[in-house]
Amino acid sequence: MFNYKDVLETIEMVEREHLDIRTVTMGISLLPCIRATAQETAKCVYDTVCKKAENIVKVTADLSAEYGIPIVNKRVSVTPVSLICAPFAGQADLVGKALDDAAKQLGIDFLGGYSALVHKGMADYERTFIQSIPEVLASTERLCSSVNVGSSKSGINMDAVGLMGKIIKQTAEATADRDGFGCAKLVVFCNAVEDNPFMAGAFHGVGESGTVINVGVSGPGVVQHAIEAIPDADLSELAEMIKRTAFKITRAGQLIAKEAAKRLGAEFGIVDLSLAPTPARGDSVAQILEEMGLECVGTHGTTACLAMLNDAVKKGGVMASSRVGGLSGAFIPVSEDIGMIESAEKGVLCLDKLEAMTAVCSVGLDMIAVPGDTSADTISAIIADEAAIGMINNKTTAVRLIPAPGKGVGDQVNFGGLLGRAPIMPVHNQSANKFVRRGGLIPAPIHSNKN
Repeated sequence: MFNYKDVLETIEMVEREHLDIRTVTMGISLLPCIRATAQETAKCVYDTVCKKAENIVKVTADLSAEYGIPIVNKRVSVTPVSLICAPFAGQADLVGKALDDAAKQLGIDFLGGYSALVHKGMADYERTFIQSIPEVLASTERLCSSVNVGSSKSGINMDAVGLMGKIIKQTAEATADRDGFGCAKLVVFCNAVEDNPFMAGAFHGVGESGTVINVGVSGPGVVQHAIEAIPDADLSELAEMIKRTAFKITRAGQLIAKEAAKRLGAEFGIVDLSLAPTPARGDSVAQILEEMGLECVGTHGTTACLAMLNDAVKKGGVMASSRVGGLSGAFIPVSEDIGMIESAEKGVLCLDKLEAMTAVCSVGLDMIAVPGDTSADTISAIIADEAAIGMINNKTTAVRLIPAPGKGVGDQVNFGGLLGRAPIMPVHNQSANKFVRRGGLIPAPIHSNKN
């Protein structure tokens, strides 16, 4: 039973501390939609998504009103499209357009799953599918794409990494009139998970059941407020407070997830524990780290603070739910976090420091704008570095870079809304071309041999 203190605390968390359910994401299997032609498959895909998710917007609105917790995003993820388009990969764009049309019809924010899994090898149909990504993302509004290029078990597919550097450049150029916005809908993964509710990297794994509800909970402001309340605490006490706060946040997420699944006729999948920031002040992971004792995020000590925060969030969340999954950590997307934006503008937060931070949090180099003339090989080298961190550490890592066409260091891109704005960050000028163009497979680490 809730007592009046619990009720007041929840009200304060929502009204003053930006507690929200960041996303309710319905995962839908498209495997039954495969037909003899691309046109027939696309029609079945559209009909299936519209039927399965027809009530997601209404149900989430009802739940938000009933429980008094904002639900920010309503999303859908689907089976990696490269799989269902294997017989007609050259026409995968028809399925991509059908998915975007379905997202518009449903009134959801984003639909993820225009994806390919090529972490060990890349078949001809997969290469053809990946080459369709720039044009499809340029011609659709709500469709998101991801490609998994490595895993701790298989190693890193450097042929795919090399290709993705070119794809990111082409996607930026295809959306040059929008500061390369297409790249904000494209993620390159190592160790991608099958139940991620967050965009742009969500897809519905083949190991999942037919229709699933996954929920992402977020509360950076709640955690920051909790730390502010104990300014003289040592780090052990600080970690304990973060754990307790994460427990409360996760409980709210599990409640919404179970009820949403029940009302939508789907299975309850997971609760993702990730602290996902927004550009709003007071809803920032960077400001949590600064409240822990840093003058500015990105300075020395940042990685240690982030490691402690991430671990405490996981421990508190796991105690609150037996169905924890997704990415479950602390996100550090530059454009979506006011503290990260301000630190990058000061020159304190740089690409190398962000890379170090990704070794201890989830999920990777996220929403980072770089000069538009950055070469495809340099982008591929950045992807390879990040994938190596994920492969060696048995964790999910990712890269979402925006090489902003026509812009350089000192400029910024502005996407608005939750995607925010980002200063153009410098990259190293020295070449990694020969390394990237060797191709082949970076072998899996020795500790992957566990059978």
